[in-house]
Amino acid sequence: MIVPSTTDPSVTGTERNATVVVIGAGQAGLSAAYHLQRRGFTSATDDPDVARTFIVLDSEDAPGGAWRHRWGSLTMATVNGIFDLPGFPSPSVDPREPSSTAVPRYFAAFEREHTLPILRPVTVASVHRADDAPDGDLLTATGDGSWRSRVLVNATGTWTNPTWPDVPGRESFAGRQLHTHDYVDAAEFAGRRVAIVGGGISAIQHLAEVSRVATTFWYTRRPPEFRDEFTPEEGGRETIAKVRADVEAGRPTGSVVSYTGLIWNQYAEEARDRGALRRRPMFTCIETDGVREQDDALTSVDVILWATGFRAALGHLDPLGLRNDLGGITMRGTQVAGEPRVHLIGFGTSQSTVGANRAGRDAVSAIVRYLDR
Repeated sequence: MIVPSTTDPSVTGTERNATVVVIGAGQAGLSAAYHLQRRGFTSATDDPDVARTFIVLDSEDAPGGAWRHRWGSLTMATVNGIFDLPGFPSPSVDPREPSSTAVPRYFAAFEREHTLPILRPVTVASVHRADDAPDGDLLTATGDGSWRSRVLVNATGTWTNPTWPDVPGRESFAGRQLHTHDYVDAAEFAGRRVAIVGGGISAIQHLAEVSRVATTFWYTRRPPEFRDEFTPEEGGRETIAKVRADVEAGRPTGSVVSYTGLIWNQYAEEARDRGALRRRPMFTCIETDGVREQDDALTSVDVILWATGFRAALGHLDPLGLRNDLGGITMRGTQVAGEPRVHLIGFGTSQSTVGANRAGRDAVSAIVRYLDR
C-alpha cells in the first residue's frame, strides 16, 4: 500500500543532493557502499554535480554498527560468526576478544581502505516523498538538514528496535527489567533471582552465563526446539526459502530461530548439564514481587531479563506507507514491491552477515538497472 506524502514540515536546514542515500553502516550498508563505488558512483560530498553520487548516513559515532553494543562476554568464539566484507578478508583474531571490539575494528579498516563517504553521527528522522509524482525524489530528513535522492537503500538492522512483550502487570514490577539490548555482564546479577524470557540464541547465552552466579528461571511461549547441527548448505537454503516466501507474500517475518531452531552448541550443552535449561511455560502476568505461573503460583524474582528479540528498525520509513494490511512489507528481491526506489537490505532473507553482503550487491545491481531506464 503506497500512500503519497508531502514534504515533512519539520525538515529544516540545508538540503543536499545524492543519487542514492544509504541509511546505516553495518555489514549491509557497507556492502552497498562498496558496490556503489565499484559501479562508478562517487561521493556526494566531493562533487554533487557529477552524474551519480551516493552518501551513507550512520547514527553511530564510530564504525561497527550494532556490534559496538554487544555485551563483553560475547567473544569471537561465541558469536554465530561474521562473514567477510566484500573483497576484504577478515584478519585472524583472538577468539577470546569481545566481538564489540574485534568487529568494529574490522569495519573501520574496511571504511579506511575504500574511503567511503560516511557521515556520522547522523540520525534519520523520516523519509518522505518530495512531491506526489510516482517517480519523484525522496527526501531523507535528519537532525542536520535533509538529503534529496532518487533512490534509498535502508540498512538500519534491528538493534535499535528491541521487542518488549505486552504482558499484564509489567509496569507494576518493583524489581529491575532490562532487555538483551541493555545486557552488559552476568556479574551484576550475582545472588539475585532472575527470570529470563525468550526462546532464542540470546536467551540461551544469557542463561548459560547468569545461571553461574544467580538463581534463574527460564520462560518461553513455546517449547524450544533444538537440532544437533545446522549446515549452511542445506539448512541455510531451507531457511532462506522460508523467509523469502514470507517477505514475497508480505507477511511479517519472525526471528531467525523461528526458522532455524536452536543449535546444540558448547554453551547450550554446558547450561543443560548444569540444569539451567529447565524451561517453564510463559507466566500469565507480572506482579510487584514476581511472576504468576500458569498454575497460579507466584515465583519471586528480583530481575526480569527480556531476551525477546528485535524487530526491523523501519519507523523512519512510515511516511512512505510501505506496510500492507498484514503489517508486513511485500518485497521483490531487495526492492519494496510497488516502490522500486526503496531497497531494504539486512532485512528478511538478508538478515545474516552473508545475506547482507549479497543484498548490498543485489540492491546496487537493481539500482543501476532502474537508473539506466
